[in-house]
Amino acid sequence: MFPAEEGWSTWPAPAKLNLALQIIGRRADGYHLLQTVFRLLAWGDRIHLRPRPDGAIRRVGASVPGVAEDDDLVIKAAKLLQKVAKADQGADIGVEKRIPAGGGFGGGSSDAATVLVALDHLWGCGLGPDRLAGLGLQLGADVPVFVRGQNAWAEGVGEVLTPLDLPPAWYLLVDPGVHVPTAALFASPDLTRDAAPAKMSDFVSGSLLGNAFEPVVRRREPAIEAVFQALSHIGTPRLTGSGGGCFVEFADRAAAEAALALLPAGLRARVVEGAARSPLLDALAQVRGTEKNA
Repeated sequence: MFPAEEGWSTWPAPAKLNLALQIIGRRADGYHLLQTVFRLLAWGDRIHLRPRPDGAIRRVGASVPGVAEDDDLVIKAAKLLQKVAKADQGADIGVEKRIPAGGGFGGGSSDAATVLVALDHLWGCGLGPDRLAGLGLQLGADVPVFVRGQNAWAEGVGEVLTPLDLPPAWYLLVDPGVHVPTAALFASPDLTRDAAPAKMSDFVSGSLLGNAFEPVVRRREPAIEAVFQALSHIGTPRLTGSGGGCFVEFADRAAAEAALALLPAGLRARVVEGAARSPLLDALAQVRGTEKNA
């Protein structure tokens, strides 16, 4: 549907996990202050882009079901970059969805980040990662980590990032199929909002784990509680982000695949590898290398 001979290029938009997440307070404007660890994955959506000379920005095909084109983050990202960079070109944008919506795996944010990074190159804007991350923050708190493409310790609303080297790992992911309403979670009286501030070394030492949203989500959503019960037989289940996605970490692929085989039939589960850095950065480096050698 998006052949290279017709001017299309394809770019990865990786999923993420929150290996730990706590809320330590709230800003004057109401936004919650977080501390979290972002782990990028070697799996996710794919974004197809084709520059247009007429300045129009259009979505080709569907994206997330029920999301209108003007409300789609990939369209908003392209229009924001076009405005800030004063770009004359436009783009056709196709989204090949693999990351489940509302699961806390970062699909929409990653798609937007890939559009910013890839169109910055294709349009020749040259804004660079710092300015692109700033634009990404206007679209969503998780967008900057995908723009920068590094596993990270994150603070603030999730935008103050410190790169973090994480050991190799494989993950068994399960999508319970529940779209958790983030606003309702943040408003829950059961949510712990005043955790003691931690340091990155606390995570590295293993003393900071868990997700502040987990107890709230498990009480609200029986389907997610059922997934936690199923996963508890093969490892230590955790929640990612403020969505419904669950995961268990393993040291190697063989262990993760063996655990997958033990799960009850009918669960939407898959095994994916943790990435040392974003596949998007690798794709960008490859494109630049090919152009340099052309």
